[in-house]
Amino acid sequence: MTQRTTISIALCTYNGIAYLPMQWQSLLDQEQLPDEIVICDDQSTDGTAELLAELAAKAPFVVRIISNPVRLGSDKNFELALAACTGDLIFICDQDDFWLPEKIATMTRFMAQHASVQVAFCDAYITDENLEKGTDRVWEAVRFDTIAQTRWASGEALEILLDGNRMMGCATVIRKPFIKIILPVPTDLPGDYIYDGWIALVAAAYSSIAYIDRPLQLYRTHLQQQVGVGPRVQELSERIRLRDRVTRHRARKLAPLEGKYLLLTKLSQLLLERVPADLPSLAQLRRRLAHFTMRSSLPHNRLKRFVPVLCSLQQGNYKRYADASANWYAPYLAVLGDIFE
Repeated sequence: MTQRTTISIALCTYNGIAYLPMQWQSLLDQEQLPDEIVICDDQSTDGTAELLAELAAKAPFVVRIISNPVRLGSDKNFELALAACTGDLIFICDQDDFWLPEKIATMTRFMAQHASVQVAFCDAYITDENLEKGTDRVWEAVRFDTIAQTRWASGEALEILLDGNRMMGCATVIRKPFIKIILPVPTDLPGDYIYDGWIALVAAAYSSIAYIDRPLQLYRTHLQQQVGVGPRVQELSERIRLRDRVTRHRARKLAPLEGKYLLLTKLSQLLLERVPADLPSLAQLRRRLAHFTMRSSLPHNRLKRFVPVLCSLQQGNYKRYADASANWYAPYLAVLGDIFE
C-alpha cells in the first residue's frame, strides 16, 4: 500500500537562500522520495527563485515552481501550494528546516496503517540557526505533554487545540481529499491561529487527526522566521492573589475572559461554516464557549452569580479550563473571583 501511495511536498519559499540548500538536501536524502514537490515562491528578492530553478533541474522527482505575481503572505502561499499538489499524501515543508531521512517513510507508513486519519503530525528537535540540536523538542515548547496526549487519545483533540495549537504545519501530512475541506484558509482567524492551527481544528472537528510520537525533523530557529516556537522561554503569568480578587477593578478581571469569549465565538462561527453542526466533537467547543460566555457576562449583583458559577464548578468546568501549569487551587480562586470580584 505504501508503494502505491503517491507523495507530494508543498514547499513555500520567501527569501530563503540562506537555508534552502540544506533543507533541499534533506529531501533528496529521504529513504522514500516524493513523487513531486510543488514550490510557491512569494516574490523572493534574494536569489531564491534562481536557486530553485537550479535545484529543480537536477531533482530526481517532478518539481513544479509557482512564482506568485503578488506577495500573498504565509497563509495564502501555503494554501496555493497545497491546492496545487496532486499526490495521495501531501507533506507541508518550510524552507529553513531539515528533515531526518526516515520522515516521509515513517509518516507514510503511519497513514497507511490508520485509514481514518486525514491529518497527522510529528514532533521535532529545536535547533539554533546552524541546526545545532539541543535536548528541547517542539512538543515540550507547546506543552503537548503526556497529560495532553492522554486527553487527546481519549477523544479530546479539539479541546486541546482550543487551548492553543500543538501542530506545526511543517511537521504535517494531509490526505489529498481533505484539502477540499480545509481550504480556503479563513482570512480572519482570531488570536494566534494561522493556517496550520486552522487545519488542526478542522481535522479535530472531524475526529480525524493523529500525532506520531517521534521527532522526525530539525526545527531551525532564527531571527528571520515569521512564526515559530523559538528558544524555550519560561513566561511568568501575572500572579493573582486572593486580595486581588476583591480589590482590582472589575474591567481588569473581565478583559481576558471577554477575549476568550470572542475568540471562541469566532472559531465557532468559522468552523460551522465548514463542518456539519452535528459532529460529536463540537460539543467540546460548545461547552467551552458556554463556560466563558457565563464568566464574561456575570451580573453585577453578586447574589445572582452564585447559581451559574457553582453549577459550572459542579460540572468540572473551572478545573477543565484552568491553565495546565496552574496550582491545584487555581480553579477555586477563579470561582471566588467570579462571585465576589
